[in-house]
Amino acid sequence: MRGLRLLPWPGPDGQRCYLSADEEEGGYLSRLADDMEEAQLATGEEVLAHAVELLRNPGVTPPGELRFCVRRLSEALRDALRIAESRGGRTAR
Repeated sequence: MRGLRLLPWPGPDGQRCYLSADEEEGGYLSRLADDMEEAQLATGEEVLAHAVELLRNPGVTPPGELRFCVRRLSEALRDALRIAESRGGRTAR
């Protein structure tokens, strides 16, 4: 048994979801997880670029927009950390 892959989405109650690595590497769920990880990282890059733009104009950006951006940055960081944990677990084998 090769272990479990941490998936990039939570379960219905927010718990971690895993895919048995015994499943075919190129299986449907594995490909779906790869695609979702790619989308999450791309979104993180977009949010980061937007945050950099907001920070270039201090005092001009409305507080609500800054709060929204910080919320999105925290979501992107959470996703990136989950992806790093998942990939780290797979390369350790």
